[in-house]
Amino acid sequence: MGAPGAVLVSMRPRQWTKNLIVFAPLVFAGLLGSVPAVARSLAAFAAFCLISGALYIVNDLIDAPNDRVHDTKRNRPIASGSLTSPVAMVAAVASLGAAAAMGVWLGPQFLLVAVGFALLQTAYVTWTKHQVILDVMSISVGFVLRAVAGAAAIAVPVSSWLLVCAGLLALFLGFAKRRHELLLLEDRAGEHRPVLNEYSTPLIDSILSAVTAATIVAYALYTFFSATGRENHYLMLTVPFVIYGLFRYLYLIHLRNLGGSPEEILLTDRPLIVTIVLWLAISAGLLYLS
Repeated sequence: MGAPGAVLVSMRPRQWTKNLIVFAPLVFAGLLGSVPAVARSLAAFAAFCLISGALYIVNDLIDAPNDRVHDTKRNRPIASGSLTSPVAMVAAVASLGAAAAMGVWLGPQFLLVAVGFALLQTAYVTWTKHQVILDVMSISVGFVLRAVAGAAAIAVPVSSWLLVCAGLLALFLGFAKRRHELLLLEDRAGEHRPVLNEYSTPLIDSILSAVTAATIVAYALYTFFSATGRENHYLMLTVPFVIYGLFRYLYLIHLRNLGGSPEEILLTDRPLIVTIVLWLAISAGLLYLS
């Protein structure tokens, strides 16, 4: 693998699916038919992919010693030695520079949120990922900032309901990932991620139960009481898809021992893919055809 390929792998393009949430304000504002709005949302998505990719590189540079004791992460380019530290740092700086240029074009509000996101991610890779519970909460705030940035890019008000649902869903995925790491690494968990010494499977299962219930309730309330829900009462028909999707994910992490890579589950589990597609199709139909 050459240096460009190693850099791309280190930027983890599979995890860029997390940045798709920047399109949520575009969809729920009813602007999918607006070419300028779509173009600005695509630019916002690209900027966040560059920022997150750069911070993944920084994270791998810091975590290289611990990654070498992980069953799969030891194969990452930096941990394995196929990507040198100087080249990795140049790639990270270049990615951040390109993201900043896009941020300037998208406007000061978007740029401010993007800088906040970059600072949050920097704090995560250097400190908060070592703090129990705060580590996953930082991930959740990152998802909220993505949604805020998506709204800032197209200059629409950001829905508080969208922020609550996005934050809760991120908490759900984050704690599911911690559970998988805890079970996968067992006695070596603390060597890979020291904060795992502060977690236990019963604790994470309790948190997941609470977060799952809160996510379902928040989304159900959104379909009933948000401005969008009041205008279209049939939006409540999408609630069963959200419930099934969350329960299916719980099934996968408890009985299939998955959850370490949410992006892989979302791209490979057929029932979950069908559920997401149906939810998107019905939501879009209700929002744009009513």
